[in-house]
Amino acid sequence: MEIKTASSTLTALTQMGDVTLFEPAGNQPEREQSTQTSYQSRGLEDCISNVSTPRGLKPILKTMMTTACERDCNYCPFRTGHSKTKRVTFTPDNMATAFDTLQHAGKVDGLFLSSGIIKGSVRTQDKIIDTADIIRNKQAYKGYIHLKIMPGIEYDQLHRAMQLADRVSVNLEGPTQERLSALAPKKTFIDELVTMLQWAHKIRTENPYEKLASTVTQFVIGAVGDTDLEVLAMSDILYQQAGLARAYYSAFRPVAGTPFEHLSRTELIRQNRLYQSSFLLRDYGWDVEELPFLQSGNLRTDVDPKQAWADIHLKHNPIDLMQAEREQLMRVPGIGQVGADNIIKARRKGTFTDLSHLKQIGIRTPHKLAEYVLLDGKQPVRQLSLW
Repeated sequence: MEIKTASSTLTALTQMGDVTLFEPAGNQPEREQSTQTSYQSRGLEDCISNVSTPRGLKPILKTMMTTACERDCNYCPFRTGHSKTKRVTFTPDNMATAFDTLQHAGKVDGLFLSSGIIKGSVRTQDKIIDTADIIRNKQAYKGYIHLKIMPGIEYDQLHRAMQLADRVSVNLEGPTQERLSALAPKKTFIDELVTMLQWAHKIRTENPYEKLASTVTQFVIGAVGDTDLEVLAMSDILYQQAGLARAYYSAFRPVAGTPFEHLSRTELIRQNRLYQSSFLLRDYGWDVEELPFLQSGNLRTDVDPKQAWADIHLKHNPIDLMQAEREQLMRVPGIGQVGADNIIKARRKGTFTDLSHLKQIGIRTPHKLAEYVLLDGKQPVRQLSLW
C-alpha cells in the first residue's frame, strides 16, 4: 500500500507548477531559475533543483503541499481563479512518503516545501510542519529542509518549524505595505509578515542552545513601481534588527491569466545589482545611504554598485594599498574580504610596486582596480588600450 501511495504521489508531483520561479531555496538562486514559462512541470526532474545549501550543493525536491490558494496575489500562477494551473493537493503522509522514496533512491538529498493557502494560514502551516515532523522523526532524515512560513501563523507554529528546518522563508514580497498591497491585496505587511521575522529573531534570541533554522525573505522586483532604495532599505533593517540570513530578489515575470499578465518583465541585471548591493550591506558593513542610487531611487545597471561608488569617490582620491585599513581595501572594486586579508598579510613582508604583485596574491583582475589605488604612494603603471 505504501509503495502504491508513493507512486501516485510521485505521479502527482510531475503535475505541480514550477515553484522555482518564485521560490529560491539556496545560496545561489540564479542557478535555480527555470526557463519555463508554463508553470507546469514536464516531469519529475522539473521539481528537483541543484541547490547550494549551508551543507553543500545538493539535489533538492522543491514542491508544494497544494497548488490551490485562497489568496489573490496579482502576479502568482497559483492565485484563485487562475485556470491554467492544475490544482494538486497532498497529505503530510503522502508527501513524506514520496520524499522518502526519492531520498532512498538517491534522487534527492533535501526538501524545500512551500504551499498555497487553503482554509487559512494556520491550517496550511500545520500540514507543512506535520510533513517535516514525519520526515525528521519517523523517517529519521537528518539532511537539509527549508520550509515556507505562511503569513500570520501562530508563534508556537513558527518555533516548531524552526526546530524542524535548517532554513525558513518569510516572504515579504514588497518592501512596504503600499507595494505589498499592489502585489498581494489580501496580505498585510506588518501583522502577517514583518511580525513573523521579528518573532523568528526573538525565538533564536530566547533559545540560544536550540538548533534553530535561519530566516530568509524574498522580494518580487519591478512589478509595482518598487525602487531599489525601498527594497535595500528594508533588507538592511532586517539584517540589522531581525537577524536575517539573506534576502532574495525575484525579477518579475508576467504570467498569462493573471492581472499582471500584460506588464513588462524585469530585467535580470536589476536583480543581480540588488544581490550585489545586498551583500555589501550584509557582509561588507556598508550603509544604505552609501550606495550609489540614481535620482530615481534605483541603481545603475551598467556597472556593479561597488564600481559605481568607486567612480565617484576613489578616482580622484585613490586608496594606498600599503596604508589602507581592511575596510578601506574592501571598498576597491576587485578586492573582497579574502583579497583584503591577503594584501594586509603580503605587505608585512614587502612593498607593492607593480600590479602584477597583486595577481600573485590572488587578486584576479588587478588591472580593473588600477585607477582606484596607489602602490606605495604612486599611481600604478597601466597599459594603455590600443582601441
